[in-house]
Amino acid sequence: MAGSEPEAAPDLRAPGMDAEPAFGVQLRGLRRSTGRTLKEVADASGLAVSTVSKIETGRMSPTYDVLLKLVRGLDIDLTTLLNGPKPKPAGVRMGRLDVTRADDRKRHPTGAYVYEPLATGLTLKEMDPTFVTVKARSIEEFGELIRHPGEELVFVLSGEVELHAEFYAPVRLKAGDSVYYDAGMGHAYISVGEEDATILNITAGMNGEGTGISAKRVAE
Repeated sequence: MAGSEPEAAPDLRAPGMDAEPAFGVQLRGLRRSTGRTLKEVADASGLAVSTVSKIETGRMSPTYDVLLKLVRGLDIDLTTLLNGPKPKPAGVRMGRLDVTRADDRKRHPTGAYVYEPLATGLTLKEMDPTFVTVKARSIEEFGELIRHPGEELVFVLSGEVELHAEFYAPVRLKAGDSVYYDAGMGHAYISVGEEDATILNITAGMNGEGTGISAKRVAE
């Protein structure tokens, strides 16, 4: 939306929840490793310098669309942004495999969602698989709709959610339902009903090529 930048959302973690590996420290280290200034990263990401600074110092928790802007601004993939650089595979990528144990997933609060990336042992993936906990229970609580390049297919695994899309009336989705849409259209998921919901989200062309996959777990 012109004139209003969905920069970052407040950290919605419950009091006493253990802090996850400091994303701000991670971001600062990645930025410095590329020799870029705050302004250079902000300009390349389409964010305000103050936003990047607040994220680095832990005063803001980035929303998903802000994470994607930082990915483009730093010219890295989402796994590297969230978990740090891994050695790049040499030669042709064949026969790669990475197992993520349930107990090994790392939580990354980003406002209305908490992301738990999968397959973080691999870089240069054509998919970015992630489990996501959605904390928002109303669209007012969610705030600015998410917009990013690519297309998304969402499949509801359990429970019930409500999809809010920019050009459509809200859509209720139950277990077994799916929806496909242009991710450049503003969209957001909120939890409805008493039961937690689990959603598999598959994003293609998030950075202009390749795909990204995530599974969203919607909290009460």
